[in-house]
Amino acid sequence: MTRLTHLLGTAAMALALTSAAQAQDTTATDTTEAPTTEAPAADAPATEAPADLAAAPTADPATVVASVDGSDITLGQLIIARSQLPQQYDQFPPDVIFQGVLDQVVQQQLLANSLSDTPDRVTWALANEERSLRAGEVITDLTATAVTDEAIQAAYEEMTAAASADPVMEWNASHLLVETKEEAEAAQERINGGEDFATVATEVSTGPSGPSGGELGWFGPGQMVAEFEQTVEGMQPGDVSGPVQTQFGWHIVKLNETRGKPVPPLEEVQAEIVGGLQEAVILSKIEELKSAAKITLPEPGAIDPAVLSNLDLLEK
Repeated sequence: MTRLTHLLGTAAMALALTSAAQAQDTTATDTTEAPTTEAPAADAPATEAPADLAAAPTADPATVVASVDGSDITLGQLIIARSQLPQQYDQFPPDVIFQGVLDQVVQQQLLANSLSDTPDRVTWALANEERSLRAGEVITDLTATAVTDEAIQAAYEEMTAAASADPVMEWNASHLLVETKEEAEAAQERINGGEDFATVATEVSTGPSGPSGGELGWFGPGQMVAEFEQTVEGMQPGDVSGPVQTQFGWHIVKLNETRGKPVPPLEEVQAEIVGGLQEAVILSKIEELKSAAKITLPEPGAIDPAVLSNLDLLEK
């Protein structure tokens, strides 16, 4: 039912906006006013905005914009409905948007008024919606206070200091890959005997880096298979390893350089920092509220978890 209501609202909005846009185009292209002897209609259509609304110097969300069989529609309700429109509707001028939103809400009110008995599921859904909106207001206030330019800068400086105190290592290495341990040992002997590592790798390596002398470039933790990473962790720049077996075959590894992983610039991690600040202040508030609240939860096993999928229970 919720999806059908959404589809109806979307269809009504699209129809209203299309009609309003077409009417606007007709008005813009046809400037000849046809004479008429008919008197104006006594009552304006239900979806027509009050004349004094647009002329009012200030807007009040409590202003009644329309009424459907005694059910008032306020400006505040229209503002909320407008805020929930997809961005694609921004292409329309305000008057077209206003008429489209008004038509949509009036149509929804007509349908809502025709409902004789409110199903239980609507009552439960409204309770959830109110809870979510109220919680959202608290979260908005919390995050607006916690996420400031000063807080973001302080968090970034803390991140930079932590990286300097305990840097994450990155390695620059080369390797050669062969099928058997004997081939790896033979390659190692050539290198230990004074041959250039890159030359030997180019000649014998079966890996994709072989043609470039086995160069792998820079990599950090978790980017190589465990056996390979464990090998380079125990090496010093310039060291050449013995045969190392991985799922790909047998390797001889040369560690070229090491460095601490650089801290990215603030603009690259700002979204991550903002998310962390938001999460921290929300969790802190929840813990504060929990410590002062009396919360009663069901005993383990008291409710069958599968019952959450039983929508038939809401049909009573």
